[in-house]
Amino acid sequence: MAATTWPVLDWSAPWFASLRAVAQPLYARIAAGETVADAVNAGLAGLQAQGRLALLAGWRFVPQAQLPPGMAYEAFIYRHQAVPTRCNLHDFFNAMVWLHYPRLKRQLNVLQAQQIGQAGVGAVRGALRDAATLLDENGALLLAPPALQQALRGRDWMQLGVGQRSLWQQARLLPIGHALLEKLVQPRKSICAHVLCLAGETPAADVDDALALQCSADWLAQKPFSPLPVLGVPGWWAGNEEVCFYDDPFVFRSARPDKPTQQTERTLRSLNFAPAAPRSGHTVGAHLSPFVENHSQ
Repeated sequence: MAATTWPVLDWSAPWFASLRAVAQPLYARIAAGETVADAVNAGLAGLQAQGRLALLAGWRFVPQAQLPPGMAYEAFIYRHQAVPTRCNLHDFFNAMVWLHYPRLKRQLNVLQAQQIGQAGVGAVRGALRDAATLLDENGALLLAPPALQQALRGRDWMQLGVGQRSLWQQARLLPIGHALLEKLVQPRKSICAHVLCLAGETPAADVDDALALQCSADWLAQKPFSPLPVLGVPGWWAGNEEVCFYDDPFVFRSARPDKPTQQTERTLRSLNFAPAAPRSGHTVGAHLSPFVENHSQ
């Protein structure tokens, strides 16, 4: 098998800011020849030696080959406290989210595994697994004042990016979807995240707990996401300093009055989530760079 070619990442990019301190040195080890699983396990051990990530005590990242044929990926993680990990950017970013949001990742895994245990993998995930998959792959968390949250939910892009621009000094957008992070390696205007909101004053140390607590089965099944083209975030892209940046209906789309804002099973299909994937039982596409991005309709 040919060796993986690891691209040079711009760690100064704002979308990597929340992961940079941990992810950058681990990525350097991987680019130098370590497997993703080995490097992440070393990083996990180092963080635990500092008294961090007690929630992942006994957990490990394992080569993809350890996932038995016919066993669902999420069920394997739940049963063995082990994350099958390939040597690619997609799984590297997945591991980084595990190291930064372990309670959220465990909560999503529990929900997925319970649904698989009750109904099997199936050709259709259903509302809860759809929502958990969207958050896991393409989610972001906005901690912001109420006015920004309201503008986002109403898709009032001019208020969000222009009229209330100064409020972004009190806001943080945290990417938590590993496919989203992978796409941002090559940033482009059409990249759109599925965003959840928390109060802007939530302390950084409490974000993981607060988000995991929020993500109950009933709440997630409502698909409570708001679409956000992430390069519209002030400070994330020089082009958005021009008002005309937001006057682009192909990217910054208004909500259609005849269509609910929640995402549907069709959303996942349009995002190139494959009906069959290399990971047994894991219906998310193996590599989501082809994701349809400007999905803010």
